[in-house]
Amino acid sequence: MSARHILLGLLATGPRHGYDLKRLHDERFPRARPLAYGQVYTTLQRLVRDGLAEVEETGSDGGPERTTYRRTDAGARELTYWAAAVTPPAPFVANEIFAKVVVAILSGGDPAAYLVAQRAAHMQRMRELTAVKSAEGADLATVLSADYALTHLDADLRWMTTTAGRLTTLTAEVDAA
Repeated sequence: MSARHILLGLLATGPRHGYDLKRLHDERFPRARPLAYGQVYTTLQRLVRDGLAEVEETGSDGGPERTTYRRTDAGARELTYWAAAVTPPAPFVANEIFAKVVVAILSGGDPAAYLVAQRAAHMQRMRELTAVKSAEGADLATVLSADYALTHLDADLRWMTTTAGRLTTLTAEVDAA
């Protein structure tokens, strides 16, 4: 996920300072990897440097000094382009689960036991996400992010089931090589 574009999107609602952007990110992307304050401010500096955002004002209002940023017209165009561009499907499998199964097969480990344990962990996470999205008062961002995660976990589970059914053949191929 591009912090640059996420912050530009959050600035679309109006000028904000870094603390506000971090809080808004956590609200709108509740299941995403947390965005560190340092990353927010570094990204804001880069947006300003690149002409995609600008400092609107710096003030303290009796508290710590805060700089408020706003998106520029160039930032709005950049965000529109990014949001409309199709994200290419990943060309390579870069999943740790896949790697662990392959390594277990190659090293004489127990890929079947690993898949059973991983399946249990996935099922537990799916129950947690289902409870989160079913909770009374769950906001749309929470429901959407839980649905996204559940769909990916389900795909992993289907792959694990298929792979478990092929372990005998896969192991025999490695042993024959």
